[in-house]
Amino acid sequence: MNTTTNEDIRILIVDDHEIFRIGIQEALSHFSDIQIVGAAVDGSDAVQQTLRLKPDIVLLNVTMPGMDGLQATAEIRKHNISSKIILLTGVATGKSVSAAIKAGAQGYVLNDTSLDEVLNAIRTVHKGEPYFSPSIALKALTELVTSEESAPVETHPLTPREVEILRLVAEGRGNKGIAKELIVSEATVSTHMNNILSKLHLSNRVQATLYALRNGLAKLS
Repeated sequence: MNTTTNEDIRILIVDDHEIFRIGIQEALSHFSDIQIVGAAVDGSDAVQQTLRLKPDIVLLNVTMPGMDGLQATAEIRKHNISSKIILLTGVATGKSVSAAIKAGAQGYVLNDTSLDEVLNAIRTVHKGEPYFSPSIALKALTELVTSEESAPVETHPLTPREVEILRLVAEGRGNKGIAKELIVSEATVSTHMNNILSKLHLSNRVQATLYALRNGLAKLS
């Protein structure tokens, strides 16, 4: 087992299927920045172990008997600890993603995804950024946007350049890709992105994407 350092991402794995728990623990244990600190078998166990171990990341299956993943997420958040939660799911809809965000999850990933994507989700959420599997994000945003009742388009305070960057963000581009397309530095893109979030009173790129789609500043491809 790896020796814990201050840079390790400490993870608690929660799933009622023993084979899955053992499998993902074995897979993740080979990475030097990952430290598995525990495993829980259901939602109640997850809450108790999270409060005791205070892991950086709780990798939590949505569907479990008794207290499910959403209920466990909400219960953990009540205790105001710093542990971040990534939910694993077999099927995702706009409503389920919305419920996950409201419960306090920072990530939402399909449970049959690749190990590389799980690692990406863990490292992204650990940095304080939200992470949603691309297929989940596209489907969820489609449902969320099309299910909304028609509403007047909001008048926004963004500059033309900020609108351009917001459109690229809604298309799934990262800062590096946006910088390359617009021939500017990543620092410039980051500054624009911070201004966009501040002006629109949003907290992350997911909310910014939804805003862009709802207000006609971007379209789903």
